Amino acid sequence: MTANPKHLLDISADEEEQQQRVSMSPNPGNGIQRYLVAIEYIGTRFSGSQQQPNFRTVVGALEEAFRKFIGQPVSICCSSRTDAGVHAVSNVCHIDVQRISKRKPGEVLPPHEPNVVRRAVNHFLQRNEGDIMVIDVRCVPADFHARFKAQERTYFYRLLSGPEPLSIFEKDRAWHVPEELDILSMQEACKVLVGHHDFSSFRAAGCQAKSPIRTLDELNVTEVVSTPYFPSIIERRQENLTKADVCASSNKPENDMPLRSVEGASDYNGGTVLGFGVRRRHRCFVITARARSFLYHQVRLLVGVLKAVGTGGLAISDVERILNAKTVTAASPMAPACGLYLGRVKYDLPREE
Repeated sequence: MTANPKHLLDISADEEEQQQRVSMSPNPGNGIQRYLVAIEYIGTRFSGSQQQPNFRTVVGALEEAFRKFIGQPVSICCSSRTDAGVHAVSNVCHIDVQRISKRKPGEVLPPHEPNVVRRAVNHFLQRNEGDIMVIDVRCVPADFHARFKAQERTYFYRLLSGPEPLSIFEKDRAWHVPEELDILSMQEACKVLVGHHDFSSFRAAGCQAKSPIRTLDELNVTEVVSTPYFPSIIERRQENLTKADVCASSNKPENDMPLRSVEGASDYNGGTVLGFGVRRRHRCFVITARARSFLYHQVRLLVGVLKAVGTGGLAISDVERILNAKTVTAASPMAPACGLYLGRVKYDLPREE
């Protein structure tokens, strides 16, 4: 696969040097197997993904589970760092494991199969807080690096719009915005920001990347069904009838219709009597950001600007002004960590033997 020339600029010089050192590292040998491990976690009770003394972290919890499994300390390298409170649908890391016999100390045994690793590590993870889980494991060559071999990363950000208090089921899982959000304006703002730019205005202080140049391959806003949502049979029938009526009157397929026009729009503004004990649902928006790499806090700063556009606080021309200002002081306040999810890390994986 040929790399996009613009994407080559997304790797800072210090990362290039580290990547070269990794690629030239000799095969560990001695029965050491490198595993690529995909994990999901709820970030609320973690102080970020990276190991920190005296704080509970994603890497710390995973290393402890592996230590209990194999009986010796391990070191884990994550593909993507996430801050305190940020979640992951799928983050990826690599780990080198040497299987030593517990009956005959010093005897090196053949590596564990990936499924054995996944089940065993999850056993120890679930005995702790239960907010992190291994979802996939794969054997990879000794020089395969979870961070430097990543081709792109996809983040999702959830916003819940509406005046009602946030459900306890959504606590620390989304950004609650009491105001109405104009999704069309937000989508127009995305068009300004997507592409190859100097993202200095969306780079928080403390960013260690040497270059603010990044290629944002995708940035969009969609409306989805808010969760948890348990529609009754009657509601599903009414929804299907509404979809059919709206599509027939507009001559558009269902997939092209705005969600609000076909799915309980009256729930949001009080046009329907819901009955006692039935909560009004919020409108749920998901912002998707995809790139090879991101600057420190880039996604949350992008979301902050898009939210301001959605509430009318900023115009499209303001988004262009902020981008061209090349200083983070020009941007809107950063979105909170609770709504951010690392969704996927993509690799060109070697074929399994």
